[in-house]
Amino acid sequence: MVCKKCKQEPVFALASGEKLCKKCFNSYIEKKFRKTIRKCELIEKGDRIAVALSGGKDSSVLLKLMHSIWAQRKDFQLFAILIDEGISGYRPLTTKFAQNLCKKLGIKLYVYSFKKELGYTLDQMVRELKKGPCTICGTFRRYLLNKKARELKANKIAFGHNADDEAQSIVMNLFRSNNDAAARLGVINGIKRDPRFIPRIKPLYFLLEKEITAYAYLNNLLGVFKECPYTALAYRGQVRDMLNDFESRHPGTKTGVLSAFLELLPLLKDKFRTEGEIAYCKYCKEPTTTDECMACKLLAELKRKK
Repeated sequence: MVCKKCKQEPVFALASGEKLCKKCFNSYIEKKFRKTIRKCELIEKGDRIAVALSGGKDSSVLLKLMHSIWAQRKDFQLFAILIDEGISGYRPLTTKFAQNLCKKLGIKLYVYSFKKELGYTLDQMVRELKKGPCTICGTFRRYLLNKKARELKANKIAFGHNADDEAQSIVMNLFRSNNDAAARLGVINGIKRDPRFIPRIKPLYFLLEKEITAYAYLNNLLGVFKECPYTALAYRGQVRDMLNDFESRHPGTKTGVLSAFLELLPLLKDKFRTEGEIAYCKYCKEPTTTDECMACKLLAELKRKK
């Protein structure tokens, strides 16, 4: 077996069965990434883009690919934001890798922590609150990323969400009949625009996790190959395992979920764009759909438990 394109030794087999060598596989990933950027108009001249960096494989691959676009164009600004949630035995390792990667690429990195910004680490929050760790983490990560990106004058935040992540979110929202949340999915997140809410883009949207993992491995971007210790407790983890099982039995399941959803997404966005208004939290003034945002509700609950 040899690479279909250049007859060299293959390193990866695509879902189609086509086998590619390292050079051709890298080219495949980079072309697919650039096509998403171009087709979905994710980067425009004059943009100031914050990459949500964790030090994990997805965000590290995203940063490298975004940097390659910037190096070619140089008509937009690029920097990275890392949120240290305070997960013992995990976050310090990934933070170090992220710092080294940014130094290597010459990209400015801003680091903010739950402890300094909110007064608690995620580990402390999980012990005190009777809620799933991913719910708590997701609420505060989104809160801080939006707030800090805005303070740093970013007009877009790039996330390393891939096709697997999106397929999981689609299925989770379907199982929960959470159509308004589903309407906020897509290559560009959100339904409504507000000056205090920074749009979120997903340049890795059409790349499968196994493709990103292979690209990270081949390009020394795996860093600390360690999963967040809270992942096993998450509902998303169960949906991920289910989709992986279906994919192994029926190749193309994940891309099928994505394709079907993208046909319906415009209808969902039209429906929920006219329902409800963006308000501002009476405490922190961040955008929300109620008079008090979820971040402030959770912080108030934590303070009551002191």
